[in-house]
Amino acid sequence: MNFLAHLYLSKSNKNILIGNFISDAVKGKAYENYPKEIKAGILLHREIDHFTDTHPIVRKSMHRLHARYRHYDGVIIDILYDHFLAKNWANYSEIPLEIYAENVYAFLTKNSETFPEELQKLLPSMIQYNWLVNYASLEGIERVLSGMNRRTKGISQMDLAIEDLKLHYTEFEEDFTLYFKELESFSDKKTAYLLSS
Repeated sequence: MNFLAHLYLSKSNKNILIGNFISDAVKGKAYENYPKEIKAGILLHREIDHFTDTHPIVRKSMHRLHARYRHYDGVIIDILYDHFLAKNWANYSEIPLEIYAENVYAFLTKNSETFPEELQKLLPSMIQYNWLVNYASLEGIERVLSGMNRRTKGISQMDLAIEDLKLHYTEFEEDFTLYFKELESFSDKKTAYLLSS
């Protein structure tokens, strides 16, 4: 669900952005069926996920949630970190988030026929409820967490995580800021490598 970070880290390369967006729906070696730059975007997404899952700062964030949510802690942190990226967007981009989101929605819609079916189905909802912009508000994040909880039929209790976010807001934001600086550097280097290989 951390779409905003993946889209942002694609920077100005539109084919990287497509690959990054569809990556979770492209299983195993199916990425090899795509053109070079989209393939690079798919692989970049996987590299970002691995970097995130093994990062000590992210682990620290997850630890605050683990007792309550167990293996859902990483999913929740992905969502919370997208909140801090959206909230502090002006620190990362000169393009206002509302305009950035409109441009991304239009581009994805234009190219959606090439996406895996599950992304074709997801995109209209993403646009209708303006996920990328709504990540910036606590109300928006609460809706996302409630929706994720419904998808797990209430087992995850992810709807309660808004309480944890409010309780540890400063700590989570500090974690995100430090981690994302490292992630951005990692992603830029990995993108250059994937495009040159």
